[in-house]
Amino acid sequence: MDKNIFIINAHQHFTEGRLNQSLVEKMTSHFAEKGYQVKTTSMEEAYDIEEELEKHRWADAIIIQSPVNWMGFPWSFKKYMDEVYTAGTSGELCNGDGRTSKDPKRNYGSGGALKGKKYMLSLTFNAPVEAFDALGEYLFQGKSIDDLFYPTHMNFRFFGMQPIKTFACHDVIKNPEIEKDFIRLENHLNDQF
Repeated sequence: MDKNIFIINAHQHFTEGRLNQSLVEKMTSHFAEKGYQVKTTSMEEAYDIEEELEKHRWADAIIIQSPVNWMGFPWSFKKYMDEVYTAGTSGELCNGDGRTSKDPKRNYGSGGALKGKKYMLSLTFNAPVEAFDALGEYLFQGKSIDDLFYPTHMNFRFFGMQPIKTFACHDVIKNPEIEKDFIRLENHLNDQF
């Protein structure tokens, strides 16, 4: 069975953005070489909401490639989520919120229409890897990247999707190790797909 991969480049250009685009290109090449079908969307280009919903339904796995801006996604991807994901609540991505009129207090968030599909976050940070999962660190206080992106994980869970292990590049502004990041990405994709 052919695998269908949908990659969303969430980068918005207030910096050059070459790393995120390069990661998308590396992923696209990786999957194409393995015989997967790949579709992409970039926040730098216009998109059609119905086409985006179709890409989500078509995909076996969705990858969000994004820089982390102020502890979250750039505004253009947040806008995309509001537009596309809200449009998908009438059955394309989820069938309501999962509750029934017989039991309206239970099963909130269980109405996902994308069961059996997966998603992966691939993130670029200025923060060093040592800033996470360490109780003595000032900002994150022992929290992980997945803790930081917990609301995003809940969004995809709302659609019934399962996570693939998150990938991250760290310290990309002050202490970049881009070639090592590319190697780690290749290994990550080989391990997870």
